[in-house]
Amino acid sequence: MPTPKKKTSRSKRGMRRSHDSITAPATALDKKSGELVRPHRAHKGADGALYYKGKQISASKT
Repeated sequence: MPTPKKKTSRSKRGMRRSHDSITAPATALDKKSGELVRPHRAHKGADGALYYKGKQISASKT
């Protein structure tokens, strides 16, 4: 099995890993219900209807 010719320094290793961190997903406050939602996505309200930017975009399924 091949082995590296030189040791990778802490600096080079750190630069390579600089983009590996996990970030929390972005959240926004819903205007109507006040709950946290993912931006640019429709979300289901308590009544079963879909909402986008605080406006109802589909009817509830009851």
